[in-house]
Amino acid sequence: MAFGLMTDQLDYKTIKEIFRRFQASEPEPKGELDHVNAYTLVVAVALSAQATDIGVNRATAELFKIADTPEKMLALGEEGLIEHIKTIGLYRNKAKNVIKLSQRLVDVYDSEVPSSRAALESLPGVGRKTANVVLNMWFHQPTQAVDTHIFRFGNRTGVAIGKDVVAVERAIEDHIPAEFQHHAHHWMILHGRYICKARKPVCGNCIIADLCDSEDKTI
Repeated sequence: MAFGLMTDQLDYKTIKEIFRRFQASEPEPKGELDHVNAYTLVVAVALSAQATDIGVNRATAELFKIADTPEKMLALGEEGLIEHIKTIGLYRNKAKNVIKLSQRLVDVYDSEVPSSRAALESLPGVGRKTANVVLNMWFHQPTQAVDTHIFRFGNRTGVAIGKDVVAVERAIEDHIPAEFQHHAHHWMILHGRYICKARKPVCGNCIIADLCDSEDKTI
């Protein structure tokens, strides 16, 4: 992800005020991927790479009615899965990984989704970002899943500066006050997706515009 870095990391008081406003505006932010249990969350997040949440939800609406456990997914099989997800980018490779991760869950983890990052990352198709989403959304850990929206927002505003996603993840952990860590990545994703957009940020609707010195500001 290429993005011009700001020169200065925002100070503690400014960051605290930014997240105080986010919290006041949306006390309990939610992820936008539909799921019914930990397993379907893992599958949904794995399918969402290089795809929109809306597109994934459309594909999984019927899928999760018939395959909401690893065993049911294995019974459906790779070709059956493809029929449900072929509207999603990279669907063939994703189908292979979902079947493989389902098999590994059955063989190694007694069909239960594990609750450590290392164990989650041992599942085919599950990287650090996917693991962090699952740890945060299902296991309520203060993990930070840095996507393109968070990367842009962090660097554009100075909330969390970093040259790559791991650096931004570390900056979030280091600079955002502890009381906001649990929901931090959801607030930033939603703000980046709907307000602090890549090409035309909607600064007129931004609740932190007065705290942002980005050269991309449109007001």
